[in-house]
Amino acid sequence: MKIKYIMLIDKLKGWTILDKSKFYTKKINIIILAAICTFLWGSAFPSIKVGYELFKIDADDLGGKLIFAGYRFFLAGLFVLSLQIIRKINIFKINKKDLKEFTFLGLSQTTLQYIFFYIGMTYTSGVRGSIINGSSTFFSIILAHFIYKNDKLSFNKILGCILGFAGVIIVNLGGSSLLEGSFSFKGEGFIMIAAFLISISSIYGKKISQNKDASTVTGYQLTIGGLALIILGYILGGHLSNFTVKSTLLLIYMALLSSVAFALWSQLIKYNKVGVISVYNFLIPVFGTILSAIVLKENIFDLKILIALILVCAGIYLVNINKEVIQYKEIINSEE
Repeated sequence: MKIKYIMLIDKLKGWTILDKSKFYTKKINIIILAAICTFLWGSAFPSIKVGYELFKIDADDLGGKLIFAGYRFFLAGLFVLSLQIIRKINIFKINKKDLKEFTFLGLSQTTLQYIFFYIGMTYTSGVRGSIINGSSTFFSIILAHFIYKNDKLSFNKILGCILGFAGVIIVNLGGSSLLEGSFSFKGEGFIMIAAFLISISSIYGKKISQNKDASTVTGYQLTIGGLALIILGYILGGHLSNFTVKSTLLLIYMALLSSVAFALWSQLIKYNKVGVISVYNFLIPVFGTILSAIVLKENIFDLKILIALILVCAGIYLVNINKEVIQYKEIINSEE
């Protein structure tokens, strides 16, 4: 009876590290959780476009865009940290080193990355933005090769990266010939920079979360990064108005999608190889393209877009083929 009581208390307080390791490294769970994350992130592309309209944010209103993004991530961080408190996890047990790491991660993964992302989304379509954002997968795979000994590049990975980037290039080609491109540095270029930043910060987040609760790390980085965006937006003279029921609900949805997606993704990244989890990012351009076409009434049947999607998906498949998820054998005693 005593043992059952102790087990119940443990479940109420949160999973043990071993339980988490088993849960987040089970293949079916990875597929389901990664699909949830990528669907939510994919829905962000049309949501941002709709948000600009509902809050009446002009294309050249950089400050307003940053404040819009800041509210979203600041609220998302508060949602995650509040859930941690409900789970009886002490989110205040941090030192100066932890605070520095959370701040650096927040400024890189949230603030700087989304400055490029939100500006880029102004100058490109939701469909293009979602596909180009998929390049973060290939950045992560290449970076993992140089950082992790057990996550090296292989022939399949190299071929997959080539196909994936071919898809990114094709979606940006316009006009009557392949040499006549319609690439916009402020649009597609900024989205690609944002994708590179998310890859770097994800690897750094994996590093610092090894001896910490991954959800707590996510909560702090979103809160700090979001607050920095809000402050920067006001410094640039921006403001956010036209709060209606519809626009407020959209903002809450975007905050919730960020909190859920980032919290789950951080757990997947923590307990698995970067290369194994990153390949599921191919679902982001798929979901983003479909949702953008539905919500924004954009053209999903453009031949270049369809070819790009096929190449991106084929590239990711090659990268992931014959890859098995490896569960961590060592239990991190200092977490929770």
